[in-house]
Amino acid sequence: MDNLPRQKMEMNEEMILAPFASKSGQTKGRRFTEKEDAYRTCFQRDRDRIMYTMAFKNLQFKTQVFLVHEAESYRTRLTHTLEVMQHARTFARVLGVNEDLVEAISLAHDLGHTPFGHAGEEILCLLLKDYGGFDHNLHSLRVVDYLEEHYPAFPGLNLTFETREGLARHLTKYDNPLIPPEFQLASQPSIEAQIVNISDALAFAAHDLDDALKVGLVNWDDVTHLEIPLIKQIEEEILSEEKASGYFTTQMKYNRLIRHLIYHFNEDCILSSGRNLEQSKPLSADGVKTLGNPLIILSPQRQRDLEMLNSFLFDQVYKNPMVLMMAEKGKLILEKLFNRFWGNPQLLPSSVWQKSAKMTGENTKAIIIGDYLAGLTDRQAMDIYEMMFEPYTKVMSFGFGKS
Repeated sequence: MDNLPRQKMEMNEEMILAPFASKSGQTKGRRFTEKEDAYRTCFQRDRDRIMYTMAFKNLQFKTQVFLVHEAESYRTRLTHTLEVMQHARTFARVLGVNEDLVEAISLAHDLGHTPFGHAGEEILCLLLKDYGGFDHNLHSLRVVDYLEEHYPAFPGLNLTFETREGLARHLTKYDNPLIPPEFQLASQPSIEAQIVNISDALAFAAHDLDDALKVGLVNWDDVTHLEIPLIKQIEEEILSEEKASGYFTTQMKYNRLIRHLIYHFNEDCILSSGRNLEQSKPLSADGVKTLGNPLIILSPQRQRDLEMLNSFLFDQVYKNPMVLMMAEKGKLILEKLFNRFWGNPQLLPSSVWQKSAKMTGENTKAIIIGDYLAGLTDRQAMDIYEMMFEPYTKVMSFGFGKS
């Protein structure tokens, strides 16, 4: 009787969700055996565990494109994560697959991201190249499997195979991890993991353009002069709306642009993926994984639109001198901290880190330092840098004691 609420939800999934959806009652399980929760499915439990991690909380202070301390209105890793989840939940609900699982994967997909955005990942990968390198997707898996400490019976969060698979096989333009053997048994990940993958790409394009418009790196004319069919269509729609309303501010135009962009990409993804599913007719969640290509896709035209928009963002935003200067600053901070900790591991703030660094070989020492730096927020990294390299900065002012 105790498990009746969860069992009812599992039964509802069997009746309501599409045959190719991941069902919580059919999970491949956890790494360590646990008693089931009476009131939550296993994927709901995963989602909740992720939300209470320190790594998740720290996303609010980690850079997306613009350094967090530069202004308060730009996207952070946390707001990006929430926008990915919003896209993914829409797709999951319309396509009849597991919303709880896409929530869990979405919330966890960037837990392993470094401070200072992709620049932080680049420098850590370089510094750790002789010790296995660094990939933020695989580090997300490491965070949930080992680094978060919440339970005395096992390391990490002990998430389900399905959530962990979504992290290990997170594939976008910026993400192409070396898939661990545990997750190589099928050619494709779950339909829910595929949904998060494309949601990440769509969220990136929309919100990076939005931030670039707000900060003034690009303007209305820069965007509408692009020879991108979707942008031309959206411009006509907005001009029609402006004519009907009689007045639009520049900010209203920007907001409508992003709104229309999200709508058209999302609608196209839903329709294209729906046609794919209808043609392929996978009969089970495992059936999705045996197919040669992902089922969650954009149409060829919208995919070209997205690629052209990404090229514009790369040239006009990511390569902008202001953004590059922010990136270089972040790289310098992490490089100098890594080298200082490498030369003197006793400077690390925790007795656990210090013992591990002193008692093990260089490979483990490198991983320990990499884990520590990757877990810092932008502000924490800058504060430690200032405390370590600026002679008049007081050490105790940052609480750099026990942890």
